[in-house]
Amino acid sequence: MGDTPARDPGAGHRRLGEALLDLRAAAGASIGMLYLPAPTQGMLHLALTIGVAREFAVPWSRVGLRDPIPVADAVRERRLVWLGGQEETASRYPRLGLVVPYRFSLAATPLDTEPDAGAAAGAGLVMLWPGSHGHELAEREREALAAGCARLAGILRRAADDGHPVRAAAHPVILAPRPPPTPGPVEAAAAMAFIRRLPGGSCALDLNGKITFITQEAADLLGSPVRRLVGALPWEALPWMDTPAIEEHYRAAVMSRLPRSFTAVHPAGHRVRFDLHPDDSGISVRITADDGPAAAEGALGPDVAVEPPPPPPPPPPPAHARPAAAADAAARPPAASEPGPEQRVAPGPSRATALYQLMHLAASLTEAAHAQDVVDKAADQLVPALGAQAMALLVEEERRLRIVGHRGYTDELMARFDGLPVTGESPTTEVIRTRTPLFFESPAALLAAYPGTDIEDGMGAWGFVPLITSNRPVGCLVLAYSRPRPFAAGEKAVLISLAGLIAQALERARLYDSAYQLARSLQTGLLPHDLPHVPRLEVAARYLPAGHGLDIGGDFYDLIHIDGTTAAAAIGDVQGHNVGAAALMGQVRTAVHASAGAPPAEVLARTNRLLTDLEPGLFTSCLYAHIDLGRHRARLATAGHPPPLLRRADGTAEVVDLPPGLLLGIDPDAGYTAAEIPFEPGSLLALYTDGLVESPALDIEETIAGVAAHLARAAGDRPLEAVADDLLSHARGRVPATDDIALLLLRSRLPGD
Repeated sequence: MGDTPARDPGAGHRRLGEALLDLRAAAGASIGMLYLPAPTQGMLHLALTIGVAREFAVPWSRVGLRDPIPVADAVRERRLVWLGGQEETASRYPRLGLVVPYRFSLAATPLDTEPDAGAAAGAGLVMLWPGSHGHELAEREREALAAGCARLAGILRRAADDGHPVRAAAHPVILAPRPPPTPGPVEAAAAMAFIRRLPGGSCALDLNGKITFITQEAADLLGSPVRRLVGALPWEALPWMDTPAIEEHYRAAVMSRLPRSFTAVHPAGHRVRFDLHPDDSGISVRITADDGPAAAEGALGPDVAVEPPPPPPPPPPPAHARPAAAADAAARPPAASEPGPEQRVAPGPSRATALYQLMHLAASLTEAAHAQDVVDKAADQLVPALGAQAMALLVEEERRLRIVGHRGYTDELMARFDGLPVTGESPTTEVIRTRTPLFFESPAALLAAYPGTDIEDGMGAWGFVPLITSNRPVGCLVLAYSRPRPFAAGEKAVLISLAGLIAQALERARLYDSAYQLARSLQTGLLPHDLPHVPRLEVAARYLPAGHGLDIGGDFYDLIHIDGTTAAAAIGDVQGHNVGAAALMGQVRTAVHASAGAPPAEVLARTNRLLTDLEPGLFTSCLYAHIDLGRHRARLATAGHPPPLLRRADGTAEVVDLPPGLLLGIDPDAGYTAAEIPFEPGSLLALYTDGLVESPALDIEETIAGVAAHLARAAGDRPLEAVADDLLSHARGRVPATDDIALLLLRSRLPGD
């Protein structure tokens, strides 16, 4: 039909649908997806799709232009993105390879490569070919794509010019395939006779998985009436088929368009074999009784997928790579000393079950903050999901291998690899240099490729997969299995996808760890390394960060020795948790030091004027104490800081009531008032920041009184270091850490104590 200008709002969508159907046929593709720019800038919406079920399309219905998805790269960079197979998809787009771990080839392209393409600007097209497709995009297919994109772009422009621009709906439109010619009565009767003569039963599924046709023989084998099966999903109508593995076989057949077979056990105890034959309209299924020995009830037999003719050989490896035999030892015939197939242990969990566990791992990795978190989460889920016995993560630092973490290996064995140069000859260094995964089915295969390798880990098979992020190798994932085993192509692709996800999580975590260490070093560097020795004064100090990650608190404390019998103590808290707060904390400490020895009210007033002159935009609480050990007195002034606690020599404790003072940095003319308290030998003065006493569920005055009561009971004649630890433990036992804690304890002693 001609592409005349649209004359009603729905005409543009209909013409786009016709063009997409024609393009799929011309390119020989199995699936087509048309993306249009969303009203929200930076997003693509899936408008139309053909050849795939709604449940597959909906998760990809919204794509950010910065997402690591082929269509986003194609539209953003205005270029064709081609993925020639499962392993390439897994390597370049780990998320896509993990969520859709099936055999297919994919092309993503913008509708128009010109930035001023009008209504077609920002639109993108995705086409998928069956798993039997070769690794390269044929010239005929490339020409069909170009012509199809031009036609689609023209429809969009003409619809906009006609006043009815095409917009993506809230949900993608799933186009139905063009029906085949309707057979005549004679042909239909002959087809039904042909079906009935075949042994076993037959049924047909549409691309959504629903049963559209089923013979009585097939229904008998499944154990359900025909009327209950037609129009239903098998795993919904038959509870015994409600397993992830059965649905995984269907998904794989739909996405790859490749024949597939599996065997399941009926609740009655007999085995049923399913042979799936997909095409662009649905799946034909042969259902037969399997006369093999019955398995455990509800178990699934191995995936015995019917393999299509082998695809063309992959392109040769790059010049810097090792020979193909070393790059994938699993592809070589086994050496004489290698176990044959009858001796090998079958792979562990089915791929479907493993994929669900690995999806959980992907979600968990987003929560991993530190490098060790990545190791722990990967080991906790990856090792059991794949039936492995050991795992290690190694990275390259300054041209040497560094062990980030491991599970299942001894520390002594891992220490032998830590620090080795990446120029050495080993599977790990080879993977990092060439970015090519290596799989070894047995010790013999490993030794054949790397004769000098010392095999002392007691394992029987290994996978070495590069960790690639930002298109550069940063390390290697090592998985080891206790006994020799093969590595199927699908399993390799899953491992490559996982390694990509782990690489990204590990890179983020290592950057986080570096920044975290820098933040903590900055913060602790601004605090006093050692407190001065003051005769007749026992001192203990603690600083405990709340663990807010990269947040840098502004809590500080200080002790200043003025002369033989006097000292000054200060504690404060700068508003905020960032580098600015830490820098201001250093300035406050310097200002207090410069004024130390003056009356407490004057010290706070001078510091306040300095801060208001600096205009930092942050406020600071501060408490300053001038301690006269000769007179056994202490004078204190506060600028909006929590009140100190005083424990007397008789064991009683109180909250010291001080005249209120405005926070530093608000009003340059603010005044402060000091109060004097007795500080007899044996008395203990506790200065702290609000992290010690704040609790979301309690009034702060109650918690301060509770800490004072605990101080009265816990102090006694115990060393102040122990008392400080006790107070922190009490605070953390009451409420989880929500803020940093600074604590300064001062106890007056008699001469000679």
